[in-house]
Amino acid sequence: NAHFRLSCLYRDGRGVEKDEGKKIYHLEEAVIGGHPDARHNLGNHEWSNGNFERAVQHFVIAATQGNDRSIKSLINLFKEG
Repeated sequence: NAHFRLSCLYRDGRGVEKDEGKKIYHLEEAVIGGHPDARHNLGNHEWSNGNFERAVQHFVIAATQGNDRSIKSLINLFKEG
């Protein structure tokens, strides 16, 4: 949970300078720790960078962990084709 919170701070620049590299590092550490929201955010990051298959993999894992946003993302992706 601490890594996830740090990723959000680096993403938003709250109390620290915005830093994409540190954001991703802390997201990945939170994912290793099983944090579903971090997994969802990493999926969003991958999607934004054109890594669609990796993004879907992250969304599926986060959805199986109970992340509602990932479930909604998957539903929208499958609707769009």
